[in-house]
Amino acid sequence: MKTVLTNKNISIRTRRRALECYLEPILMYGCEAWTISKQTQKKLEATEMWFLRRMLRISWTAKKTNDTVLEEAHTTRLLISKIRKRQATFFGHVMRREKLENLVTTGMLEGKRSRGKQREKLIEGLTDWLKAGKSLEAIEATKDRKKWRTMIANAVKQGT
Repeated sequence: MKTVLTNKNISIRTRRRALECYLEPILMYGCEAWTISKQTQKKLEATEMWFLRRMLRISWTAKKTNDTVLEEAHTTRLLISKIRKRQATFFGHVMRREKLENLVTTGMLEGKRSRGKQREKLIEGLTDWLKAGKSLEAIEATKDRKKWRTMIANAVKQGT
């Protein structure tokens, strides 16, 4: 793929589409179940920028900001919003089923809490991204598909 993605005879738009078709699915495999911390988000954004810099043949030692690289590629940062959208659609699907996956995803299992700082749950990251307020509001919104889809669409429009 390196020869295709770095070929200057192919338009940037075509190379970007090839990147989205071949590399992003590999990168985002299983992202529906990820909990994205700030550190993970920075790494994913850095990976996205690394792909674009390689595609445009911009050295990492070149003093070009990420904004100028994005302008040259005629794109914006899309990876995190794509991941969040996938997570939200998967979460809605799981919550409507009301099976064991529902309990695991919400983290409402019986038993004692573990010691130390509690792990971030998928629902917490999604409610922050959707700006839904409390996690219970997001869970209730999943019951109505139209409402859930509009919440996702609004969050995608606003970005991350």
